[in-house]
Amino acid sequence: MAEAKQNLFDYTEDSIKSLDWKEHIRLRPGMYIGKLGDGNSPDDGIYVLLKEVLDNCIDEHMMGYGKQIDIKVEGKTVTVRDYGRGIPLGKVVDVVSKINTGAKYDSKAFQKSVGLNGVGTKAVNALSSYFKVMAVRDAKQKTAEFERGVLIKEYKETKSDENNGTLVTFIPDDTVFRNFHFKQEYIENLLWNYCYLNAGLVITFNDKKYVSKNGLLDLLRRRTNEDELRYDIIHLKGDDIELALTHNNEYGEEIFSFVNGQYTTQGGTHQQAFREAFVKVVRDFYKKDYDVTDIRQSIVAAVAVRVVEPVFESQTKTKLGSQYIEEGGVSMKNFVQEFLSKELDNFLHKNPTVAEALKKRIEQSERERKELSGIKKLANERAKKANLHNKKLRDCRIHFNDDPPAKGKEEFHEKQLESTIFITEGDSASGSITKARNVETQAVFSLRGKPLNCFGLTKKIVYENEEFNLLQHALNIEEGIEGLRYNNVVIATDADVDGMHIRLLLLTFFLQFFPDLVKNGHVYILETPLFRVRNKQETIYCYDESEKQEAAKKLGSKPEITRFKGLGEISPEEFVRFISSDMRKEPVLVMPETHLQQLLEYYMGKNTQERQEFIIDNLRVEIDLAEATATAS
Repeated sequence: MAEAKQNLFDYTEDSIKSLDWKEHIRLRPGMYIGKLGDGNSPDDGIYVLLKEVLDNCIDEHMMGYGKQIDIKVEGKTVTVRDYGRGIPLGKVVDVVSKINTGAKYDSKAFQKSVGLNGVGTKAVNALSSYFKVMAVRDAKQKTAEFERGVLIKEYKETKSDENNGTLVTFIPDDTVFRNFHFKQEYIENLLWNYCYLNAGLVITFNDKKYVSKNGLLDLLRRRTNEDELRYDIIHLKGDDIELALTHNNEYGEEIFSFVNGQYTTQGGTHQQAFREAFVKVVRDFYKKDYDVTDIRQSIVAAVAVRVVEPVFESQTKTKLGSQYIEEGGVSMKNFVQEFLSKELDNFLHKNPTVAEALKKRIEQSERERKELSGIKKLANERAKKANLHNKKLRDCRIHFNDDPPAKGKEEFHEKQLESTIFITEGDSASGSITKARNVETQAVFSLRGKPLNCFGLTKKIVYENEEFNLLQHALNIEEGIEGLRYNNVVIATDADVDGMHIRLLLLTFFLQFFPDLVKNGHVYILETPLFRVRNKQETIYCYDESEKQEAAKKLGSKPEITRFKGLGEISPEEFVRFISSDMRKEPVLVMPETHLQQLLEYYMGKNTQERQEFIIDNLRVEIDLAEATATAS
């Protein structure tokens, strides 16, 4: 009781703190940019910083000012230059350092902008160790420099012979984004999306030119393999909406959705409106009540809409919440429905060859579904009897697609992005991870032995094989990745031959039956240390031979060196650091030009001479490296 009274008296006026804008951003960065990360994931914070700056450039282009954007990324320094109107010189400092300050509150200036809350560049400024802004306007320029949001130098206005526009240079703060690095593939995908949504816009990135002439049609051409398409890509455009779609031979559905130039990776009201409208138009056209899953199976589509003052479900703008195109206007559902009912219906009537190919694809999916129906029912019953959530899965509390609470939505969304499932093999490895994990956001799925090589098999095997069936239920991807329970699917296997084989078998499973899981950047490989080097004062964990040599040299006088043969050898106390904020996980990237079936055939098909030579050549490299290491020690 005395302790309770003491706590009551501790809560005084002095307990109430007021933070200025930069302090709040730095204390709660997740509220503004989602997760932090180290650059290995496309939704990591360093890419959000780049995107916040680019969004302003794109908004200028959309308003009719500036046809080119130049980007340089040199090491950890990013420079972005647009050729729009330039920030009004008297407001250059305010725009990047005063919260809730910007032109986008004036809907006449920016009718259909992405950034409407006046936070974007302020967050970049606050989370950068160095930030510089320069505006050029009517032969004059104004420059200011900041460190972590604090103004360190404001230059006087000077004459300039440069073109109008704005230049921003920033270096993400490495005390916030630890051990970060930029991946060129992620930046390129980001830039291509901007180009597809703004046909004719020229973006240069480290002197390489990016431009699209045909919008979303180019996007699907880049993201699909022409020889796998069931019919030519359908491309439709209207006021404030653009659509491209086709079907291929892969499982699942892959939909890219955009709002005002923003790639909404988690979809939202516009994506759902498209999915529902597409089903209705197809049923009406063929005058047949096809099953929803048969219509959408194997679809690849891109849909972009323009919305007045869009409402997003998080600061990072990955999911649209707007129910209407504009205040007092038509609903999102009716807007998309009316467009498709007219334009897609007309297209199918005018292109009977495409209409027939679409019908055959739907009917093929229908036959496959009916063949699986009995097996699926038995498999689902087996999954329940297997007591999945107690034996195979050690679940976490917060999942990727959980409904957010009424309060604290931003913080909850940040944790949703952190939601992770580790797929591992063996009791010792799963035991170590289970004891070390964060039970709020990290789950563990334990495999029993090596998975089956499923290359070339039909989806029937997913239900007949107990491990695959339980895994798809744990992830909740049986009907597609829309209900995916974890944002990060991390394969955690030993760094030996058996571990590599298990890793390859799991990747084959995902690429064969759930390719959109990989293509949407959800699958990773966990990197764990191979060596522990220590003396009485310090312990260093090393991930490769070169790191081991450096650590041994640093610690000197013959330190103790341990080679971890498997995950089970790493104690839970040690494992904590490898799966927490310092976790190293390598993303599994599928480049748009990758031909999945050829890739799987090469690695998992019959032993070809080409693959044998590849293995032998790499084995020789490994042997040479091992011999060199032995000689050095």
